[in-house]
Amino acid sequence: MRPLTDIPPDLRLRVRYVLTDIDDTMTDHGRLGAKAYAAMEALEEAGLKVIPVTGRPAGWCDMIARFWPVDAVIGENGAFWFRYDRDARRMSRHYVLTPAERRRHRGRLEALSAKILGDVPGAAVAADQAYREADLAIDFCEDVAPLDRPDVLRIVELFEAAGAHAKVSSIHVNGWFGEFDKLSTARSLFRDHYGLDDAGMRSAAAYVGDSPNDAPLFGFLPLSVGVANVRDFVGMLPAEPAYVTPSRGGAGFAELAAMLIEATR
Repeated sequence: MRPLTDIPPDLRLRVRYVLTDIDDTMTDHGRLGAKAYAAMEALEEAGLKVIPVTGRPAGWCDMIARFWPVDAVIGENGAFWFRYDRDARRMSRHYVLTPAERRRHRGRLEALSAKILGDVPGAAVAADQAYREADLAIDFCEDVAPLDRPDVLRIVELFEAAGAHAKVSSIHVNGWFGEFDKLSTARSLFRDHYGLDDAGMRSAAAYVGDSPNDAPLFGFLPLSVGVANVRDFVGMLPAEPAYVTPSRGGAGFAELAAMLIEATR
């Protein structure tokens, strides 16, 4: 993981899409600050398309697509992508799983939730679960006292023992049934909406994140960036970002944004 200033000038110049995690990448202590929001707006004004790629739920992503200065949003760790056409006043929603598949998996996830909460004292179902359509989020530090790493890994183990996928973010362990993750749905969005194949996406997109659920995109894109708090997860990242910002959270996101905007001038 090299310093942000080591990004080669030619790599900066090619970026047209900025994919970004939200929690603890753009936010600080659970809040989206003015600096990170202004950085999003400045990227848009510079002609760069911002695409949040988050573990947050469908209900939140509908709001993000409508109200934030973003071009699209990928949610629930790749369960779907939403895009709001402001001129037509129309939301496009593209899900990986069919409605019938989502309904069928919901019962399995509810049973798994009871198992996890019984086996891992202190864990809780995430407060935003009511707004989810395809996954189960188990809170280990957002609205509960922080759990130790072995407890977090035990939650992952219980998901996987049930045949579910599980990813650790900075606040939740997200689990789901079905074949998708942040990377697979980002590739689908770029192919189906932006008309870019994998090579085109790798050439034109950057990704910034902070935790293990960002690893698929860290490993796929040459210009992958971790905000400084990504170092909190050393040893838990299947793939590390190529570069790291000097600052944590929203300030780190703003540092990357400023560098990319400068390259457009």
